[in-house]
Amino acid sequence: MRKRFHAVSVPAPAWVAGAIIHSFIALLLLAGMAISACAEETCNACHEEQAKKIAKSAHNSTACGTCHVRHNEYPHPAKIAKPVCTECHTQQGADYTLSVHGQAAKKGGAAPDCSLCHGAAHELLNTKVANFRTSVIDTCAMCHTDVVDQYRKSVHGKALAAGITQAPLCTDCHGEHRILSHSDQESSVAPGHIRDTCGNCHGNVTLASKFGLPADRLMSFDASFHGLAGKAGNETVANCASCHGVHNILPSKDPLASTNPKNLAKTCGKCHAGAGQRFAITPVHLAEGEGESIPVKFVREFYLMVIPLTIGLMLLHNGGDFTRKLFRYRFAKRATDRIAVPKALREVRMLPFERVQHAVLVVSFIALVWTGFALKYPDQWWARPLLFWEGRNPFREIAHRVAACVFIGISVTHFLSLIVSRKLRKHWMVMLPKAGDIKEAAAHLSYNVGLRKVRPKLSAHGYVEKAEYWAVIWGAIVMAVSGIMLWANNLMLRFLPKTWLDIATSVHFYEAVLATLAIIVWHFYSVIFDPDVYPLDTAWLTGVSVKEHEQEHE
Repeated sequence: MRKRFHAVSVPAPAWVAGAIIHSFIALLLLAGMAISACAEETCNACHEEQAKKIAKSAHNSTACGTCHVRHNEYPHPAKIAKPVCTECHTQQGADYTLSVHGQAAKKGGAAPDCSLCHGAAHELLNTKVANFRTSVIDTCAMCHTDVVDQYRKSVHGKALAAGITQAPLCTDCHGEHRILSHSDQESSVAPGHIRDTCGNCHGNVTLASKFGLPADRLMSFDASFHGLAGKAGNETVANCASCHGVHNILPSKDPLASTNPKNLAKTCGKCHAGAGQRFAITPVHLAEGEGESIPVKFVREFYLMVIPLTIGLMLLHNGGDFTRKLFRYRFAKRATDRIAVPKALREVRMLPFERVQHAVLVVSFIALVWTGFALKYPDQWWARPLLFWEGRNPFREIAHRVAACVFIGISVTHFLSLIVSRKLRKHWMVMLPKAGDIKEAAAHLSYNVGLRKVRPKLSAHGYVEKAEYWAVIWGAIVMAVSGIMLWANNLMLRFLPKTWLDIATSVHFYEAVLATLAIIVWHFYSVIFDPDVYPLDTAWLTGVSVKEHEQEHE
């Protein structure tokens, strides 16, 4: 059966009332427009010249009465205050008040006002057209003649003169109404913001592609020593303007450019005294795989091969060990029972002084990893807590260097303790590598991956502990040497080629990645996740461990 739909009927009086109301509103709008038009025509009758000007200005759609209040009366009342731009443009007015121009005007000094930059009220220029943008240079030149002369000769000024309207000019870097002094931390040209200001263009992939600009300048700077120090909050470290200039930026091929190879010693010498006097300064913007020297490329490719290989073998070894033990303890029909060993028979794994060294080493290592990677990746969530303490002082950098001093100090203490203490030296002798360690490691790896059925015997101080101990020794030396080179960068640049610092930077980063992964995959498994010791091997607290005894007494 079809359903019948009935239209909802509206009572005639209500419909008529609604129509009358809508008609009345329409009549009011038309009347308002007519009155406004009549008012404009009335104004134009006397002010014909102003009417012609305003018809071509940005205020062509603004009624006269918006600015000229009470002028609808004739004759016009006397002593009516002139209109103020900020009555409509409140935000622009507030920004101008805070700017260097507004502050100068407040003190009674010479400063530009709205009309100087935008034109007279009846001839107001449209800011969205290309002509207004290119005229900004001439406007600023009224007061800043020397600066504009430098700009016109720069790579940016020449690009603008060649018709490239997207070339940066005064307002792109300094702002429009809220122009602040470069010494003001909130200024877009303050040292802390220079990188972002320049990055608006040099970090823009579209602009780089359109004008053939190098697309890696921002990324390569961030990865450099200067970029990392800048991320740490260091406001005195070199930024884009420190090397390339401010208004007089020239292409590096220009003999007058501060970044020309012949001028690099002078440019870098402003911060690094003596840099470039013995050896030529190599490129600063080093993109990974592009423009890097052969030694740096070798270091990078070496670690990119060693890190996956080393960590991969560790995962294979420990994954197989975990699977074997999990099956033996949980799923075998007759699981091997652990045999409790009397405390008197347990071997002392770590002497009291060694446990103190271990505790200090752990704290300093964790601090180094956290602060070090926070310097490299400050935008990650785990790095943000460190930013809470950072203001004018580079907290991450300071904390990283303090932790480095502690780490180096405890490493040297360990070395000296072996020389001074015969007891410690005798206890340490078990960590010396033996020829059988390689055979034992190969046998256990074969067993863990299923190539061998019988589980080989594990020495009380076997390849697991020895590999980790000597890896820490090697890593400590590499990280200390490369870290000191980066810390003493001025001294290094005075006596060594910059390539050495590039090598130190690469080594320091990749060695940190390798060390961190090794601790997580190898050490944490050995002392935490190994089913023989889970949930924790307490040797670092009590000095003794039952792991090896359990295996020897099975």
